[in-house]
Amino acid sequence: MTSVAPVILRVLASSHTASAKAGEIVRDVMAKGELGIVEKGKNDLQTLADSSAQKCIIAALTKCYPKATIIGEEGQLALDDVPEEWTDISPNDEILKRTCPKDLETVKEEDITIWVDPLDGTKEYTEGLVGHVTVLIGMAVGDNAVGGIIHQPFVDCNGTKGRTIWGMKGVGLGGFDVRQPDPSKFILTTSRSHSNEQVEKALKILNPDEVIRVGGAGYKALLLLEGRAHAYVFPTPGTKRWDTCAPEAVLNAVGGILTDSKGQLYSYDRKTDVNNRGGVLAAYTKEYHDRCLAAFNQ
Repeated sequence: MTSVAPVILRVLASSHTASAKAGEIVRDVMAKGELGIVEKGKNDLQTLADSSAQKCIIAALTKCYPKATIIGEEGQLALDDVPEEWTDISPNDEILKRTCPKDLETVKEEDITIWVDPLDGTKEYTEGLVGHVTVLIGMAVGDNAVGGIIHQPFVDCNGTKGRTIWGMKGVGLGGFDVRQPDPSKFILTTSRSHSNEQVEKALKILNPDEVIRVGGAGYKALLLLEGRAHAYVFPTPGTKRWDTCAPEAVLNAVGGILTDSKGQLYSYDRKTDVNNRGGVLAAYTKEYHDRCLAAFNQ
């Protein structure tokens, strides 16, 4: 099966397994209690779990797909100390059995850029709010986010630790049952620790029934898929491409949308600026996305 599936499906299937291995590392570091916290900047932390999980993902995917470009949040890390068991991954069979969209069938390995956030929600992780934590692996071809993995290390799934959600437009979504948001309400989600005057002004303009403040772009995207929020609003710089590539692809798989706060799509080309300078506006449907844009324009 692995040899005949198009390469973009194989990368998605391998990323599924790599994210789960990274999730094990994230849990192990937490269990041992030595987080190894380093402050990279204001409200920007790194832990031993961040660096170790990234090493695992990049070493595993590089071993399988050496021609792909892989960009991780923690920069260039030495991989000479990566245990062999971290790189021993088998692609997820469910994904390999799916039918690949025609426009992606001929994508070559060297055409793929993989964006990795090994531990999205690091601040929450250090504070014990592990439900906010995700592992993000997004796949792009050219400018476009085409596939994504959102792994939740601390969520129980069928009696085991860790839940992996995957999505690709034209292929579908797996590991998760999407739920519709309540049409009689309008609920927004935004950052719990990176708010500012611009964010609060936007929330006031949108006048929601409720605002859910949580950590991590991956977790916010899942709130949309769970039907707990209608839109994710963060109209200010702060997130990076590795924060949004996977969530955008997963949302696109079910008709959702993620753009900057003016409605423009981000480029995920390997040479792009990694900073999401236009903020983030994401929604479960285009209808809710348009509602936010219209309010901003007025």
